[in-house]
Amino acid sequence: MLRKILFPLILGVAGCGVLISLGLWQVERLAWKEGVLAEINDRLASPPRALTLSVTEEADEYSRVSLIGTPTGDELHVLVSGTEAGTGYRVISKIETDLGAILVDQGLLALDNKEAAPLRAEMNITGTLLWPDDQNTSTPDPDLNANIWFARNIETMSQTLDTFPLLVVVTQTSPSDPRLTPLPVNTATIKNDHFEYAVTWFLLAVVWAVMSLYLILRTTRQKDGQD
Repeated sequence: MLRKILFPLILGVAGCGVLISLGLWQVERLAWKEGVLAEINDRLASPPRALTLSVTEEADEYSRVSLIGTPTGDELHVLVSGTEAGTGYRVISKIETDLGAILVDQGLLALDNKEAAPLRAEMNITGTLLWPDDQNTSTPDPDLNANIWFARNIETMSQTLDTFPLLVVVTQTSPSDPRLTPLPVNTATIKNDHFEYAVTWFLLAVVWAVMSLYLILRTTRQKDGQD
């Protein structure tokens, strides 16, 4: 009988082992992701500091900064949906500062307000440093004639607007541009689905164990019937 049930037993143990290992790996990833989110939230809650050109993605992403600058009127419109303010265009503006020109994500522009004139007054800006990774292999190229982009890409956008490759996402400005609704950075949009993945793998392990047990019982019953 042992020879009969050996294969389903090995299959059951091996399969459960693999599925449980995958579930435990997702638990580890969950702990790692929660640590990352906690660090980001700490940075987002910290007081803003004056912007400098020495900031880097590795050391300063999600840090809050303040600056004084004047929009030149040159801006890029990134088509987005599902934001807290709805569907529209993220406005990436060229802002002249004492440090030079930088990129500023000023917020959401309504679809039917695309041709409205931008505010070009000097403003105090508080925001968050971000190096967004919106682009992937399926992202269409921007429609430069219509000024419609489909992802934020700091390198390309800074070359287009002739700025330093720095992006500040606005939390608030004074004065504010009446066309725009700020979209401050927060962790709500950062995916953290490792818990769901872990539960899925553990449930699959349970199902695999039940099916393996059923196969073993069926095999032993067939043996008993033959005897």
